[in-house]
Amino acid sequence: MTDKDPPHESTLPESAAIILRAGGRERSLPLWKETARDLRAWLAVRGQASVPELFVNAQGGAMTRAGFEYILAKHAATAARSCPTLGGRTLTPHLLRHSCAVIMLQATRDIRKVALWLGHADIRTTEVYLRMDPSEKLEAVEAVLPPALRRGRFKAPDARIASLMADPHSVPT
Repeated sequence: MTDKDPPHESTLPESAAIILRAGGRERSLPLWKETARDLRAWLAVRGQASVPELFVNAQGGAMTRAGFEYILAKHAATAARSCPTLGGRTLTPHLLRHSCAVIMLQATRDIRKVALWLGHADIRTTEVYLRMDPSEKLEAVEAVLPPALRRGRFKAPDARIASLMADPHSVPT
């Protein structure tokens, strides 16, 4: 993620971040107003950096994935001291991304919007969030009315089905 002005600034929403993806491709990520405000506050505290990335390491260079995982683990351990349910759990950047995507799916009910936000080129990549959201599964089950079943013995509607259901050891009459 960078804080540099993109070359196509006029096409971006007012609050957006430019994400550098694999292969050097750029993508615009819209931000909530609160997130944009917090990022501006962070840039003011962080001060000048020799790289355009938002998050830098102790040497002022771009923070690596491993560096971010280290910082996240350190803060998760601190949080676990006051929130016992976090104890023994491993928080990862992917888990944060996944949690945010599930929340967005619950809010929008539109997997296409989530796929667009995540930057997935193929919606099938995003379908994993449908399979893993138990509230979506519960909602689907509750939306379907159970079939009305009557008590009693099954009676075949015609002779052919009755012959298929007959005891194979019985002698036909």
